[in-house]
Amino acid sequence: MEKPIGAKSTRLLLRNISLFSGLSEAQLDDMGRIAVLRQEPRHKTIVFVGAKTDALFLIVRGSVKVLNRDAEGREVILSMLGAGECFGEMGLIDDSPRSADVVTNEPCDLLAISKADFTRALSGNAELCLNIMKNLVLRLREANQKIESLALMDVYGRVAKLLLDFSEIENGQRVMKRKITKLDMAKMVGASREMVSRVMRDLQDRGVIRAERGRIVLRGE
Repeated sequence: MEKPIGAKSTRLLLRNISLFSGLSEAQLDDMGRIAVLRQEPRHKTIVFVGAKTDALFLIVRGSVKVLNRDAEGREVILSMLGAGECFGEMGLIDDSPRSADVVTNEPCDLLAISKADFTRALSGNAELCLNIMKNLVLRLREANQKIESLALMDVYGRVAKLLLDFSEIENGQRVMKRKITKLDMAKMVGASREMVSRVMRDLQDRGVIRAERGRIVLRGE
C-alpha cells in the first residue's frame, strides 16, 4: 500500500536513515517531497532479481531479507537489513537489473524514492553522494567478511559470528534483539537447520548465550 506523506513528517523519518546523515533540514525536506510511504506485510517480495531498477527503498520499520535462489529453488540469504538501512541503491548507480530478491521478514514501513527523483537529488548534493559511496563500501566490506568466514570458519564459528554481527550493546550487555529463525540463520551461514540448532543448543548449554524475553543475550565476550 502506497501513500504520500508530508515533507515535515518524512524529514523526521529520514533523520534515522544513515544514507541521509549530515543533510540539512532543507535537504531533508527536499527528499521528503519525493518519498512515498509503503506499508508492506510480512513475506512480501519488494524487489525481484532481474527486474528493472526503478526505485531506492529506505527501511523505516521492520526488516527484510536479501536473497538469491538456485534453479531448484534453494535460498541463500545474502544479508538481512533493518530500520535505518536501505536497498536498491546499486542499480540506481550502474543502471543494472536487480541482483537479488528482497523479501520482508516482518511487517515493514518503507520509503520509496523513484530512480528519476533520486538521480535529480544527487545532482549538486555532495553530502548525499558521499553517503552513497560510504554505503557501497560498507556493503563491499560486509561481502568480503562473509566470503572470508565461509572459507575459513567452521559452522560453529559462522553461527557465533552471525550472533555477534546482529547484536548490540545494551545496558552493559551484548544483546541480539532482531528475531531470526534458525532456518534463516542456516541460509545465511551455509549450513543445515539441524546443524544450526545443534550449535545454538551447545552455546546455551555452555552459558555463552541465553534466551531472554524474545531476545538472545551473549555472554561469551
